[in-house]
Amino acid sequence: MTRVTASVLLTLLAALSGIVVGTRDISGDVLRLPSEASRFFRPGAVNGDDDTVGTRWAVLIAGSNGYWNYRHQADVCHAYQLLRKGGLKEENIIVFMYDDIASNEENPRPGVIINSPHGDDVYNGVPKDYVGEDVTVGNFFAAILGNKTALTGGSGKVVDSGPNDHIFIYYTDHGGPGVLGMPTSPYLYANDLIDVLKKKHASGTYKSLVFYLEACESGSIFEGLLPEGLNIYATTASNAEESSWGTYCPGENPSPPPEYETCLGDLYSVAWMEDSDIHNLRTETLHQQYELVKRRTASDNSAFGSHVMQYGDIGLSKDNLFLYLGTNPANDNYTFIDENSLRPSSKAVNQRDADLVHFWDKYRKAPEGSLRKVEAQKQFVEAMSHRVHIDHSIKLVGKLLFGIEKGPEVLNTVRQAGQPLVDDWDCLKSLVRTFEMHCGSLSQYGMKHMRSLANICNAGIQKEKMAEASEQACVSIPLNPWSSLHKGFSA
Repeated sequence: MTRVTASVLLTLLAALSGIVVGTRDISGDVLRLPSEASRFFRPGAVNGDDDTVGTRWAVLIAGSNGYWNYRHQADVCHAYQLLRKGGLKEENIIVFMYDDIASNEENPRPGVIINSPHGDDVYNGVPKDYVGEDVTVGNFFAAILGNKTALTGGSGKVVDSGPNDHIFIYYTDHGGPGVLGMPTSPYLYANDLIDVLKKKHASGTYKSLVFYLEACESGSIFEGLLPEGLNIYATTASNAEESSWGTYCPGENPSPPPEYETCLGDLYSVAWMEDSDIHNLRTETLHQQYELVKRRTASDNSAFGSHVMQYGDIGLSKDNLFLYLGTNPANDNYTFIDENSLRPSSKAVNQRDADLVHFWDKYRKAPEGSLRKVEAQKQFVEAMSHRVHIDHSIKLVGKLLFGIEKGPEVLNTVRQAGQPLVDDWDCLKSLVRTFEMHCGSLSQYGMKHMRSLANICNAGIQKEKMAEASEQACVSIPLNPWSSLHKGFSA
């Protein structure tokens, strides 16, 4: 009799659980049992997944160096602290950053990195897995694929994941159409990243993968390239045609502490992390965070914001963030409200202009006649000289190849949404190398012209013609660090 009663009770409980979990309200959101009851019936269950099965992995990468790019490493350090508070083990978090910010002579708080004006130190305890010249495209790809034999330097940590594991990848840096920056040469091309993600899927070594990407034109990394069916969900700070934005910058509201002469964070990155800092991620979904981040990053002001996008298997966005980020136990009693309590900044700084903001603020604050003032002026002038050179050279190459009238039209063409940037990625890489050989590095600013170079490929121009036009366009190259090839795409 006791056995029959227990059996019936279990059947009723299972049925009750199925009915409640499977019911949808008018808005389409899934209704769930109260958290305590849910854990009682299905210990550790999150969206139907038992979090005791499988491991959470994370790869965090800041693809820049230089104090003017402070914000990228600050973003990555903040992400690391967030994941650790969420319960991820250090052995399962792989960190790539050049590590030239905390001890930089420009840093007003030596050994400390902050990601917001009143924020705590986010640098303390961050592992130095891949730093300096070990922050490379090759090591990044090897870490994702779990391929230790392909590593060159670094801690040797890789994503050694299994079929039930969940992977989170966060990349923050400068970018351009189809490319992402790195502190070392060469930079990263979109098609190579997508190939690596496809290989990872083919290896059967994850259950689902989430990719958050902060960069200018970051939508172009996945647009027309990331197919459905890989169990990969990606969001980007901007669409395929626009810049992303730095925040907590000098002169902005809110601004960094007065002793700081650089942006402390990036708008999209700060949005998702500050949201994660205060919410119970057992109950907040990827989609809910996407909507909050999208509203904050747009800033309700098109002049100082971008369009956050999503790609890949959008259905994964119903997953709770807990599956990928864990959650801070201190937030367990937080009730999610579909309202963004984190208000956007009154203005932000275009990612590509953040270096100029740093040089100008440094110049403005330096004592009159000081060596520091002279150095800041020199840095500003060199950066502007490089910009003028690159802009002029690309325009001239276009006119030499297609004529005075048609040149600008070809260079500025934007393909329809859903199409990849270029048909032949090898052609694009070849033309970039050819241009840089004659005209100097594109560098982080020149990445904005990658669409023009892709359009030249799409128009059928080959390496020989490109070399001839580049040689004519670039009689001389500015002699400053920005134009040096070690800051470019060429291997």
